[in-house]
Amino acid sequence: MIKFTYRLTAFICFLFGTVLSAQEKKQFPGVSSILQSIIPDAKNDTWMLIHKSYGKDNIIKQSGVKKDFESQSSGFNIGIADEDAFYYIVDLSKGTPEYITDLTALRKFVGKVDNIQDAAVFAATEGYIIDEEFRDLAANYYQDSANYYLDLGKLTSKECPYQKKYFTLTIPKSGVGILNVKDNGSYIELYNKKCTNNPRLLKIEKKDEPKDEPKKSNKSTKRR
Repeated sequence: MIKFTYRLTAFICFLFGTVLSAQEKKQFPGVSSILQSIIPDAKNDTWMLIHKSYGKDNIIKQSGVKKDFESQSSGFNIGIADEDAFYYIVDLSKGTPEYITDLTALRKFVGKVDNIQDAAVFAATEGYIIDEEFRDLAANYYQDSANYYLDLGKLTSKECPYQKKYFTLTIPKSGVGILNVKDNGSYIELYNKKCTNNPRLLKIEKKDEPKDEPKKSNKSTKRR
């Protein structure tokens, strides 16, 4: 009886520990690592992931035999966009190279969500970003038996103020789609001198407003 109780307790502790481990938040690695781990929808063992930076093509993943390809002038990013760098995929599954250079085509290439990296790509096609500078807020995830939960950033305003918010997305493991979006608020809010709604500027203007001087009385003093 004592042995059975001990085994039952040990099993419950193990199960509880497994659940906690599954729900522990983990930070996303770099964008390159995420893209290298995506699983194409079709059975595709011949594709290449290219990172183009300052005009130079770097093959960061090669699946299958390397073949000649044409350098592309545009591509995609699932993190903070860099004008001088982007990614593209060369799909060689049909013999002739096909180029994936935007998020819409990337989403079709990935298809259903097979892992957390696929989920991150799916979220990126909806406007969310892996913000590597703020991993604790906008580049982490956890999961349970049914869903992936991703904390990601999103640019919500290019006007005054420039603003980014972070959200928690619930994406099911059983298919594609976002079940729930939780707005966690802004984590970047930048004003410039031209912003009319800059609270610091408004505070200074309010401080500099001239105070009304007391009105002088028009009544003359009569002498007795």
